[in-house]
Amino acid sequence: MQAGAHAHPTTPTRKRVLVPLYSQSGQLGAVVEQILAPLRESGDIEVHVEPLQPRPAYPFPWGVLRFFDTFPEAALMQPQPLAPLGLRGDEAFDLVILPYQVWFLAPSLPVTSLLRLPLARQLLAGRPVVTVVVCRNMWLMAQEKMKGLLADVGARLIDHVALTDRGPLAATFITTPLWMFTGRRTGWFGLPPAGVPEADIRAARRFGLALRDALKRDAERGTVPLLAGLGAATADPTLLSSERAGTRSFFIWGRLIRRLGPPGALARQPVVALYVVFLVALILTVVPLSAVVQFLLRPWLNTRLERLKTAFEAPSGSGTERIAQYES
Repeated sequence: MQAGAHAHPTTPTRKRVLVPLYSQSGQLGAVVEQILAPLRESGDIEVHVEPLQPRPAYPFPWGVLRFFDTFPEAALMQPQPLAPLGLRGDEAFDLVILPYQVWFLAPSLPVTSLLRLPLARQLLAGRPVVTVVVCRNMWLMAQEKMKGLLADVGARLIDHVALTDRGPLAATFITTPLWMFTGRRTGWFGLPPAGVPEADIRAARRFGLALRDALKRDAERGTVPLLAGLGAATADPTLLSSERAGTRSFFIWGRLIRRLGPPGALARQPVVALYVVFLVALILTVVPLSAVVQFLLRPWLNTRLERLKTAFEAPSGSGTERIAQYES
């Protein structure tokens, strides 16, 4: 009998994927479900979705004052309490998919709060991470802050997906707040529905298909993006100056308001209301002025804008050469 004739065949190791998830309106959750479906269907990939539950819970739809009273902690990325997680920290995951919304040009508070926990380093140190952002249109500064949070816990950012509202910019300034404060996405003055189009949500399945294939060949262990060529992230660097102006104002006003007490403190409310007026004025002046200036200077800014576009779209990029491979 030949040596090894009785040896048992090696059982392939199941890949494990962690997905910490907080989806306030449900749209981010819908995108994540499209991405996760091919992983779950593969039969040899285990997906663990860990719900993030803020304490107290954030409402949806928001009340106007409650929404703006949340901005100091959100913009300054001050962690808030979460319900106990179902993870110990000694679990081993091959890949982490980290979805988030943008709150005041920063990752949403539940996600920020998770990444500030000591448990986050235990779970994410050395792990490849795919970030997935679903928002109106401004995500550049939020993703830069996310990069810093991931670096702090020793994680490896390997891919980034950004899905945004495709409506006209002026329309989204109306439809997005109305959605947040009423819960209604459609029916506003004949304008397009707020949020990411349903077709884009369904098309997010391509990212799951590509991740499934990458996990099967152990590509997550390398340094090459897994989602390149799939139109993962298209950055608009012309929004950067507006995002930076907004970030500065959030920082200054946020520090002032936090000195007046914790979230919900009565002493904060008059200043929060004053900030709402200031923010509306900022949106009505700085954003259009910035757009006009950049339009006039575009012939001289093109090289710089292209460089910024490439940098912010990294690591996955906006190329589309592989989309046909994963169209379903």
